[in-house]
Amino acid sequence: MKLRFTPRAVENISDVAAYVRERNPAAALRLQSDIYDTLQNLLIFPRAGRQQSAPTVRKLVTPRYSYLIYYRVDETAEEIVVLNVKHPARERDYLDI
Repeated sequence: MKLRFTPRAVENISDVAAYVRERNPAAALRLQSDIYDTLQNLLIFPRAGRQQSAPTVRKLVTPRYSYLIYYRVDETAEEIVVLNVKHPARERDYLDI
């Protein structure tokens, strides 16, 4: 399996890192590391996230900062498509079950 990011997911991660970097550059690096470590775990356990009400969408929470990673597994293309990365306090595109 490989990871593929939608433009929205790339923008989400970039925006989050920029926001935190303004206040605390070291924290921004830790946050990005937490997100990417969680994504690396998805390569090993692609179905680790919880199924959402939207068909094929799953959600995984980063362990340290509780960011929500929404993704889908494309078995045919053998890839995990990262759809969105959000802080739990922000408005979400997908509803939890």
